[in-house]
Amino acid sequence: MRMLQLLILAGATMLTVAPAAAQRYDPRYPVCLQSWHQRGMTIIDCSYISMDQCRATASGLAAMCLENPYWQGLPIRGSRRQDRGY
Repeated sequence: MRMLQLLILAGATMLTVAPAAAQRYDPRYPVCLQSWHQRGMTIIDCSYISMDQCRATASGLAAMCLENPYWQGLPIRGSRRQDRGY
């Protein structure tokens, strides 16, 4: 009986643990939106063509825009690095 209880407890524990989802950076877009949600969950969405477009989406949310580290195109128009001159 004790063994059955341990097996049920182990099974329930494995089912309640959420699987880790891999964050994907889409190399087709130069800008990503990182947003924070309940329980510390972070989502990265790389589907923006400019910093301004991303900032408009992030406005009022617990989110920030960042350059996509896997994008191989031209420098991003409207990024803070270019605005500040470095």
